[in-house]
Amino acid sequence: MAIAAAAAAVSSPNLYYRPGNPRLPHQQETAATATLIVKPKSAIFGRRALSFLYDSQRNDGGRIGGLPIRSEMTTESATSDDPGFAERGAGLYHIPRISPLMAASPAVASSVALPPKRYKKSVCLFYCEEMRELAERVALESDSIYLRSISWRKFEDGFPNLFIPNAHGIRGQHVAFLASFSSPGVIFEQLSVIFALPRLFISSFTLVLPFFPTGSYERMEDEGDVATAFTLARTLSNIPISRGGPTSLVIFDIHALQERFYFGDSVLPCFESGVPLLKNRLQQLPDSENISIAFPDDGAWKRFHKQLQHFPMIICNKVREGDQRIVRLKEGDPRGRHVVIVDDLVQSGGTLIECQKVLAAHGAERVSAYVTHGIFPNRSWERFNNDNGVGPSNGLSYFWITDSCPLTVKEVKNRPPFEILSLAGEIASALQI
Repeated sequence: MAIAAAAAAVSSPNLYYRPGNPRLPHQQETAATATLIVKPKSAIFGRRALSFLYDSQRNDGGRIGGLPIRSEMTTESATSDDPGFAERGAGLYHIPRISPLMAASPAVASSVALPPKRYKKSVCLFYCEEMRELAERVALESDSIYLRSISWRKFEDGFPNLFIPNAHGIRGQHVAFLASFSSPGVIFEQLSVIFALPRLFISSFTLVLPFFPTGSYERMEDEGDVATAFTLARTLSNIPISRGGPTSLVIFDIHALQERFYFGDSVLPCFESGVPLLKNRLQQLPDSENISIAFPDDGAWKRFHKQLQHFPMIICNKVREGDQRIVRLKEGDPRGRHVVIVDDLVQSGGTLIECQKVLAAHGAERVSAYVTHGIFPNRSWERFNNDNGVGPSNGLSYFWITDSCPLTVKEVKNRPPFEILSLAGEIASALQI
C-alpha cells in the first residue's frame, strides 16, 4: 500500500515546483534552486512512504528519480494514522532548477535527467620548443588538453623548415598554440605556424602569448620613434579567422593597458594576470599577517593596486637627477614589515634594487619582490642576492617570477632568492573560455 501510495503521489498534481521561495531556510546554499514540495492528501502517504522513495533510490546516491534530495522531515511522528500530517506537509526538498516535472508515472519520474554538467572542450595544444616544459605542465592541469608537437627544422640558409604532423587529424578540433617571442629570431618561425593553424579547418584557435615582448615600447616621445608594440599587435590582428571565428589571444600582465586598443577586430585579446599566484604564495608565508605591498612607481600602483587592496600599500617614485634616476619613498610606512615590491616586468633590475635600498633604509624588516615577467637581459638576474636571514640591506628574502620567459627560468631555477610561480593552471583555465 505504501509503495502504491508513493507512486501515486509522484504522479499526483500535488507534486510541484515553486522556484526560489525566500522563506526557505537553505535558499542561501545556491541561487539556482527550486523547491520541490510534497503536500499529500492521502493519509497513508506518511513517513514510511517517503522513506520508501528515499530507500528505493539509495543506490543512486540518495536521489528520487535521479534528482538529489535533502530531507527536512519534521521530527514529530507521522504515520498513516496521523490526520494532521497531510495538512502540515510531508517535507521540503531542494533540487537544481530544471524544466517543470512532467512525470505521469514513477517510471517517467525516475527518468528525469540531472542538469547537464558544464561542458569542457577538448583542446589540442601546440607549442614552440622553448615552451615545452610549460606546455607539459598545462596538460597536467586538465585531462581535456592534449599536446601536439611540431617539427621545427631549418634549411641550410637558416630559414625555418616547418611541418605540422597529422594536419588532417585536427580538423574540427579546438586548437591552441603556446608561444614565446623571447627574441626577434624566433618570432618569424612561430608566426608562420600561428598563421597556418587556423587554415586547417579547425573549430577555434587560441594563441597563448604569456609575455607580449614589445609592451614597453608602446609610445613615441620624439618624432621618428617607432612604437613596435603597435607593429606586433597589428601583425597578430591579421591571424586568419578559423571556422569558429576570430582568434582568442591570451596575454598576461601586458605592460600598458592602453595597448589593448592596438589590436584590430579580427582578434579577441584576453588579458590575464599572474598576481593571483602571488597572493596564494603570500598566504603560505609564516609572516603572512605582516605583509605590505610596495610599488616602484605610480604606473605599477595603477596596474595592480585593486588586486592587492587588502594589503597595506607603499608607493615609491622615480625622479631624475641629471642622468640618474633616484627612487624615493612617496607614501606608506615600511617599518617592521615584510615588504613585497610588485611590478609587471624586470629588465636590468636597477629600479628594483634602488627600491629595495629605500625600503631597507626606512626600517623594513624584510624585502621581497614579484614580477610576472623576468626578462633579465645579459644575465642581469645575477645582481640580486639572497638576504640569508641577515636583513633587507643584504638582499631579498624572495624574488618571485612566473614561467612566462622560459629562458630565464632555466637560468634562475633553484637559485635563491628566486622562486618560480607557474602559469600552467591559469593557462589551462583560459583555454576553457
